Amino acid sequence: MLARTFIFSIALLVVSACHSYHVDTTIVNRTGAPVQVLEVDYPSASFGADVIAAGASFHYRFVIHGSGSLKLSYTGADQKQVQITGPELSDGEQGQLRIVLLPDGKAQFVPEFTTPR
Repeated sequence: MLARTFIFSIALLVVSACHSYHVDTTIVNRTGAPVQVLEVDYPSASFGADVIAAGASFHYRFVIHGSGSLKLSYTGADQKQVQITGPELSDGEQGQLRIVLLPDGKAQFVPEFTTPR
């Protein structure tokens, strides 16, 4: 019985030590038109979507490794490339990030991050 308890305790420790801290991201398109070729660059990687319809949302989860600015780009309805620099991200931050794409090539970033111990 003692051996079983010990093995269970070790397994629990290993599982809890391997927790991956992530950022749940929601991008909302309030530009009034579809956006195309959306790309979000963050320290060490990027993600994107081919199209986000007007009024639609896109969800993605990522892990921050390293530090640096979040950068967002997309092609608007007028076929012009929009590039926006967002908040600074730090290694290991976790939480939620809401990005609202606004008319005239603007965006609102609402980060709700914590840094684990």
